Amino acid sequence: MILTQCAVCATDLGLTLGKKCGRCATRYCGPECQVQHWKEGGHDKICKQIKKAGGAEQYNANQKYAEAVTVAAEACAEDTKGQTCYICTQAVHWKTKEGLVRMCACRGTSGFAHVSCLAERAKILYAEAEENNLAGKAVDQRWVRWHTCSLCEQQYHGVVFCALGWACWKTYLGRPETEQVRHAAMQVLGSGLYAAKRHEDAMVVQEADLSMKRRVGESDHNILAAMSNLAATYAAVGDLEKAINMERGIYSGRLKLEGEDDPQTLIAANNYTFSLTERKRFEEAKSLLRRTVPVARRVLGDSDEITLKMRWGYAEALCGDPNATLDDVREAVTTLDETTRIARRVLGASHPLLGITEPCLQEARRVLHVREARGAPQGS
Repeated sequence: MILTQCAVCATDLGLTLGKKCGRCATRYCGPECQVQHWKEGGHDKICKQIKKAGGAEQYNANQKYAEAVTVAAEACAEDTKGQTCYICTQAVHWKTKEGLVRMCACRGTSGFAHVSCLAERAKILYAEAEENNLAGKAVDQRWVRWHTCSLCEQQYHGVVFCALGWACWKTYLGRPETEQVRHAAMQVLGSGLYAAKRHEDAMVVQEADLSMKRRVGESDHNILAAMSNLAATYAAVGDLEKAINMERGIYSGRLKLEGEDDPQTLIAANNYTFSLTERKRFEEAKSLLRRTVPVARRVLGDSDEITLKMRWGYAEALCGDPNATLDDVREAVTTLDETTRIARRVLGASHPLLGITEPCLQEARRVLHVREARGAPQGS
């Protein structure tokens, strides 16, 4: 259940408090708000409509999805002028009348699509996997279409990822809590909201996801994944102490569970060091990144997004440290220059990572220029 507030007064109800409308399951903090909503809030006019849509949770997801598609199409309008969907071949969707989107690494005339077409393709692929009792890697390869472009094989970002997150959640929210696909859909929604910088909304989803996983006895692997997503969101909303404490435990858990070469361990290391840098604990961040960046480059390759983020984080820790030597600043500039060039080539100029690394590179070059102009001695 993602709806965690009273529909009238917005009191936080968590996952279990309050009461629900007996017909449509809309949530309230108590009978007073329920009566008020019926008499003055217009609930009497839409209660049957909500029930017909599948209940309050489904109705809310449908509404949020429609809003997110509109936002995504508007954000991509300039980039998609004169193009057609590579799935349905139309400029405007024949049924929903929505416009095109593209927020991945595709360039030129590639990668334009409707969110509805992308969602329908992902739904069909996963349904085929269920019907044929596929498992493991085969299922994963189909599931990633909910968040990764099939052409450039890079994850969608921004408001397009958010729209696909709502599409995924509205498709599977009716599944029982014990089914893995429901958990996976909630995770995609949380990540999509985070990608669109809807951090407060993402936090609500991710806290519900973690609570559900613990309640149904999910594996340590999946619980750590949910904790990782939530910790990143805590950091994004400014609760750095909560984030760093959680990320320390996640990294330790990943090391024990999967070892240092596992991609999830590297992601945990990246998240942990990011929070360390944000708290200006530069020496701890640099020490961990000096151990883990070479592993990421060996295991994932220099072009992988996680490797790029880790190298950017290392450069930030180098340059941000008030005790940085001239050699540290030079190393930061070299690292950021390489990272930015690779990110632009692999991920595309519109990827959010470029919006981070390019300003950092400019600032590092400025600092280097000032330090060199002062004639600072080598290594001092």
